[in-house]
Amino acid sequence: MLRDSKENSVVRDYSMNSNNIVINKAGDTIYTANIDVGTVTVVDRETKEVTAEIKVGDHPEQLAISPDEKFLYVTCRRDNKVDVVSLEKQKVVDSIEVGIEPYGVVTSQDGKTLYVANYRSNTVSVVDLIEEEERKTIKVGNRPRTLSITADGKKLYTPHYLSGEISVIDTKTEKVSKVIKLADSPDQKDPKKSQGIPNTLEQFVISPDGKKAWVPHLLTNVDTPINFEETIFPAISVIDLTTDEEIVEERKELFQEINVTDKSDQTMIVSNPYDVVFSPDGNKAYTVMSGSEDLVVFDLARGGNATQIVRRIEGNNPRGAVITPDGKNLFVHNAMSHDLASVSTGGNDSYARAKMDGENLSLIEKDPLEPEVRKGKTIFYSANSDEYATEITGNNWVSCVSCHADGEMNGLTLTTPKGPRNIPSNTVTSETGLFLWDGSRDDFTDYILTVQGEMGGMTEFDAGKPLPAEVEEMYDAMFAFLSDPESFPPPQSPYREKDGSLSDSAKAGKELFEGKGNCLSCHGGKQFSDSMKAVEENGELTTDNTKYLYDIGTMNKLDKPSKGDARAANKNPRDTKHFDTPTLRGVWATAPYFHDGSAKTIEEAIERHGNDSVPTLTKGEMIKIAEYVRSIE
Repeated sequence: MLRDSKENSVVRDYSMNSNNIVINKAGDTIYTANIDVGTVTVVDRETKEVTAEIKVGDHPEQLAISPDEKFLYVTCRRDNKVDVVSLEKQKVVDSIEVGIEPYGVVTSQDGKTLYVANYRSNTVSVVDLIEEEERKTIKVGNRPRTLSITADGKKLYTPHYLSGEISVIDTKTEKVSKVIKLADSPDQKDPKKSQGIPNTLEQFVISPDGKKAWVPHLLTNVDTPINFEETIFPAISVIDLTTDEEIVEERKELFQEINVTDKSDQTMIVSNPYDVVFSPDGNKAYTVMSGSEDLVVFDLARGGNATQIVRRIEGNNPRGAVITPDGKNLFVHNAMSHDLASVSTGGNDSYARAKMDGENLSLIEKDPLEPEVRKGKTIFYSANSDEYATEITGNNWVSCVSCHADGEMNGLTLTTPKGPRNIPSNTVTSETGLFLWDGSRDDFTDYILTVQGEMGGMTEFDAGKPLPAEVEEMYDAMFAFLSDPESFPPPQSPYREKDGSLSDSAKAGKELFEGKGNCLSCHGGKQFSDSMKAVEENGELTTDNTKYLYDIGTMNKLDKPSKGDARAANKNPRDTKHFDTPTLRGVWATAPYFHDGSAKTIEEAIERHGNDSVPTLTKGEMIKIAEYVRSIE
């Protein structure tokens, strides 16, 4: 039974949102979830010293503090549990099993109930903190991310990471009462102006007066050819909490409400908005840009537009922030350098200027990642154009995760010179043979073509010539990160039985998959792909070996042939019919399917296999095979 819970009479009267950093009500203690370290750090705000680093479960994502501030609840994403930390004892005193990959977490206002957003299960767990067990699961949409609760405790909000939707949950009925769909930003005549489909919703932060909420996210433009200045844009949407509708005209977009100029009178580009913090009086909002590593200040008392950009928060990959009760200091959590940056806001005056304040505070005793892996991971998440041997991105526009959301995929199909291309996942990407849908790359350094053409970086180099050693080292580091088995393991499938075994239908599908369906002819081996067989005589991968590219009838009328690229001395031409075999590990989580994203479901993908190697299957057999494929991890 939860300690002292029945005697606890503290009822919170203000809204709360889950985050990777939280601050107590007095503003004297800060807590951070150290995502890939497996610890929670406690910081004394006054002395700016770490008072404890507490070991918790695998991949702690977000935190919630109990209303009486005696306990901290930590979602341990890869352990499928919430750890309960006693702040008095400074250790984990309980763990509560929830759904697959818990992410957001928040308590009810009386502290008796815990709500947990389960990213892979597509549920919100309702946990009784008196009995310390899950008593109900609320089915919600795909990929629920963070959580936020209103001041009166009557409504719970969870954004869905990729769909641009937000579920509204009535805490009394414990049912979804409404789903808010963020509007697309309309096409512009000028492709360099903000436009596109809302996705990668990172937060839901309620304003101090409880009337509105801000949602930081990206806009992805899918109907013009990929270009770093024309495809990905930062945005913050505003929700009216009285009607639970988006206030479309108040959306903050680049070149419009976000239009702060530099000394050359050019708009400062920022990328990958991640978190929002309101000043206590509600007159200012501070938005953390995790890609470009900036802080954008919005003045709500003077029209609501951005009035300042603090260029370069010290540290790497800022993902969360908290503000002191007097509104004078912000503390920003850097997820890659694992330190805490301090920002002086300048106070409540409209014309005050925020600025960095002192040196960063290290939050961890030891980084568990190898230095090269950490370097590669930091580069992968960065759009900072100033930090590395050469700029990885053109003028701070995009990072790798701008398309590979959360390191995986964003569920969208982009327009490329070769035709429509579905963003693939990075799950086991270094183990599955050739790169790209048409298998036209055999070396990770070939991604300089992507960096130059789609991210706008490294344009000073000739892609057909050897790169300088310090630039090659950047690619080596990123490949080390992608190759690390801890980076992007196949996600646990919610389609398996609770003990992890296959359902009866999936077992029947496995038999068909390995027998009558002839699926192993392409999707065989540990990685469920034969792409790694595309080798030359010495066993090295080569784009010259095209025997493992297949025409299964999925050509899109918009596909265009390629004469090859500079990295391969134009010896890797590709037609519009033959494609590389993708892995099936974790494929249940990577819809839509095929190179052009034209198959919305696994059943449709199976049905559309049109080459002679696939025999005629009945509808029922396809359903069983699909059930097995959804269970592959």
